[in-house]
Amino acid sequence: MATRTAEELLALGLRDRWYPLCPSGTVKRGELTRIERAGEQLLLWRDSAGVVHVQEDRCPHRGARLSLGVHMGDRVACNYHGVQVDGDGVVVSVPGSPGCALEGRPALRTFPAQEHAGAVFAWFGLDESAEPTPLQVPDPIAGGEWDNFLCYVEWDAPYGYSLDNLLDPMHGAFLHRNSHTMFGGKREAVFQIRAIDDGFVFEKTDQRGVNFDWVQLTDAGAQWVTLDIPYPETAGPGGAFTIVAALCAINETQHAAFFWRCRKVSGWERDSWRVLYRNRLEARHWAVLEQDREMAEAMPLDAWDRENLYQHDIALVRMRRLLRSEARRQAAALAAPPAAPAPAAPVPAPTR
Repeated sequence: MATRTAEELLALGLRDRWYPLCPSGTVKRGELTRIERAGEQLLLWRDSAGVVHVQEDRCPHRGARLSLGVHMGDRVACNYHGVQVDGDGVVVSVPGSPGCALEGRPALRTFPAQEHAGAVFAWFGLDESAEPTPLQVPDPIAGGEWDNFLCYVEWDAPYGYSLDNLLDPMHGAFLHRNSHTMFGGKREAVFQIRAIDDGFVFEKTDQRGVNFDWVQLTDAGAQWVTLDIPYPETAGPGGAFTIVAALCAINETQHAAFFWRCRKVSGWERDSWRVLYRNRLEARHWAVLEQDREMAEAMPLDAWDRENLYQHDIALVRMRRLLRSEARRQAAALAAPPAAPAPAAPVPAPTR
């Protein structure tokens, strides 16, 4: 990939990560879908078997937008000169010059892609030729006894603002105090950070199961935020309402956010929960999310430069320190010159 500074990586997303790009339903059979994610111009499409492909939206011939081309089942044809590329990024046909050197070449940048829990994920690697790490998803969206609904939004704010918001349990008792779930508990608290494998838990020391009282950040090939919101019995079976969140920058000032709203239910309880969610709870959840959107989009772009943090913000400090350290490492790796090829072994002199 192209060289990026540490600041660009912080704004657009670290590499060597899986990122959710869009809901699966966005990519329809027989259509070409153009999106921007992590600062990359992308083409998404499905082949004849329904498998989703994520590629750079750039014809390898002259750089025209492939998203303006023709879907041909298992290949895409550029509308400019007809060059055809398959799902692996290989040029399979150049109609204007059959047999030319471009045919048969893997010439289009292609991102490893998977679908899970109703979303399309892609791997953005530092080394484009390296295999990605396996996509590991949190238990609440892995199926089994859990059920979920995906809530997808695009906001006009840096993705870091939403990450800050998710790692800030204290705002629930203020910004969301008039919601149907976050009206209880105290408005002051002391927090602690507890280390876990591949992340940490940020939690109140004197309150649990009352409000938005803890949050967990996990970064292992993908970045996930998990939290619980207590639910009254009138909200149906399944116990606490769990949210799994993942973010993806669109560019420096916009981002896409995925909120899986989960409960641990099965059998008839799952059916009951799904009906209740669609008919009563979903609208309330959107109202809460709208409060977050208004706050994030109204924040100035230099908010981080002029903030004054205190004890409730120690998770933000920890998270930003981790991200900056990794961003510097990745920027250095991208800027390093490619390793020189090993010298060829000397050819032994012929024997007589």
